[in-house]
Amino acid sequence: MKIGILTSGGDCPGINATIRGVGKTAINHYGMDVIGILNGFSGLLYKDVIELTDPSLSGILNLGGTILGTAREKTFRKMITSPDEKDHQQIKECYHELGLDGLVCIGGNGTQRTTWMLSKLGLNVIGVPKTIDNDVYGTDITFGFDSAVSIATDAIDRLHSTASSHRRVMVIELMGHHAGWIALHAGMAGGADIILLPELGYRMEAIMCKINKRMELGKAYSIVAVAEGIKIKDSNERPAIYFARKIEEETGFETRETVLGYIQRGGSPTAYDRILGTMLGGHAAKLIHEGKFGRMVAKIDNKITDVSLEDVAGKLRLVSSDTPLVLQGKRMGISFGV
Repeated sequence: MKIGILTSGGDCPGINATIRGVGKTAINHYGMDVIGILNGFSGLLYKDVIELTDPSLSGILNLGGTILGTAREKTFRKMITSPDEKDHQQIKECYHELGLDGLVCIGGNGTQRTTWMLSKLGLNVIGVPKTIDNDVYGTDITFGFDSAVSIATDAIDRLHSTASSHRRVMVIELMGHHAGWIALHAGMAGGADIILLPELGYRMEAIMCKINKRMELGKAYSIVAVAEGIKIKDSNERPAIYFARKIEEETGFETRETVLGYIQRGGSPTAYDRILGTMLGGHAAKLIHEGKFGRMVAKIDNKITDVSLEDVAGKLRLVSSDTPLVLQGKRMGISFGV
């Protein structure tokens, strides 16, 4: 058999570990030929590929980014959603001209939806979920999340010393457009006093009440962790800038903001993400060997398994008010701004 591997969407720690997990399993255990498709789905259209061998997959386990390159698949998605059968035929021809028996697509929500559409065209595809946001539906966790949380937690840890020394409120903005998993986990792990998430919204009165109460108790500083995707009601400012300004205006306490940004997506993956990517990649190769296509590999209840792409396409895994970590935070007196 001959299989292809591509990566699509944003970069993320653990992609190379996953490529390695797929490739080395396919080559060494199942005797498959493996090619890497460069720059996402566009590489499939242009047949821009490289051969992946056991030696070429060595030394990449700890590398950040992706050796295959990545891209957003807007043009490709337009083709696949087009009613023009010529577009669909072009995609299928490119796949068959490469001599593929299976295609592994590593990416987030958009990639999994596109992979499902390829499955509907009759192509043999397997999805591997990847995102630091941890919002892919159908799996309990995605690789990249643990690395991002570790980086964000370290940043919050470092803010504590500055905040306490200067008796300030520190607002740190973390990644997460629709889902607040990074802010929730890093906020809890880093000892944030207020955690603001897109899913839960906020009331400014609740935020001010929490900060004032801490000051009344003799706690001279506060840490606010906010997800970038939270909807601001009356401003176009970045969340960190907005909340820092409002807190200083309404409480009089000196407040500073930090936007951690893309540093959360870069660098080497944690040991957990390396292992998770390796296991998910190995399971993807196994599914191809068994001829089980149209599936997305997943980790559910601490087991590596797989789910139907149709069941996960277009859905998001979001934080809710009854998420166990939210409930525990509330029991400890952490404010979620509501």
